[in-house]
Amino acid sequence: MNVSVSPLVLLLSLGPAVLWGFTPVIEKRALSGGGRPLQAALVVVVVDTLLYSLALLARGKVPFVGLPLETAAVFVVAGVFGTSLGRLAIFAGNDRVGASVSSAVVSARPLFATALAVGFLAEPVSLATVAGVLVLVVGLAVLSLAKGGDLSGWDGRDLLMPLAAAVTFAIGNVLRRFGLQLGGTTALEAVALNEFAALVALGGYVVVAGRRDVLDAPRRTYGVFAVSGTMTAVALLAMFTALSLPEGRVAVVDPLIATAPLFTTVFSYFLLSDLERVTRGIVAGAVLVVVGAALVAV
Repeated sequence: MNVSVSPLVLLLSLGPAVLWGFTPVIEKRALSGGGRPLQAALVVVVVDTLLYSLALLARGKVPFVGLPLETAAVFVVAGVFGTSLGRLAIFAGNDRVGASVSSAVVSARPLFATALAVGFLAEPVSLATVAGVLVLVVGLAVLSLAKGGDLSGWDGRDLLMPLAAAVTFAIGNVLRRFGLQLGGTTALEAVALNEFAALVALGGYVVVAGRRDVLDAPRRTYGVFAVSGTMTAVALLAMFTALSLPEGRVAVVDPLIATAPLFTTVFSYFLLSDLERVTRGIVAGAVLVVVGAALVAV
């Protein structure tokens, strides 16, 4: 962890880590009960978009007034990549390999986010990044060999789903930091625009592809995904606020949020014992990935 991290950035980053450490657990329960990845992604984005819309209306101000077109475009693209595509991948990964393994793999995100932040935003990075990359690779290797996760079994290729989520989330966070640095918007407006773009993208896909199966899942799964959407709304707003602060560099915020697997592993051990096996290899791999993520930010 970067010792120069301000208490506010620390709070706004670790809060989402705890929330996003818990949501994969309840989502896994719903996915195992007949829920589907596309349904999950759609319900979550519908719920958080609704909550952000209500929050914007409660301010008593007309939102997005004076918002530059290029800034709006940045958050639209971030919503498509970092939200719609990323969540589809993470829900699919959660379904295939289990919450503990999937969450740990997604925490490789700081590797990609930091590389993009250095090249695209010219953010400073230390030589410890090299060590972080090596630790991340070892952690992912340990996870791929660990005999744990979903009790129905999985193979190494299934890790490509959460890894794809890590890449898309990384792209999304770098774009968000860039858009917030452009100015002309608040964190609430930015996250609302981000999620609205994701809603249009996912909704458009459902209509064009004729995926009416999103309406055929058991009723209780919609309630679980709605709870996840509410928690995600809080976590996203906190993350956007952290990224909007001068000291909220991607190379600091992203790795802090990437500690989520530590919480997921604990929650999975106590709440998903009938669906997942949390082995020593899973714990070791999760710890290595998080340590690597922290080193990347040094």
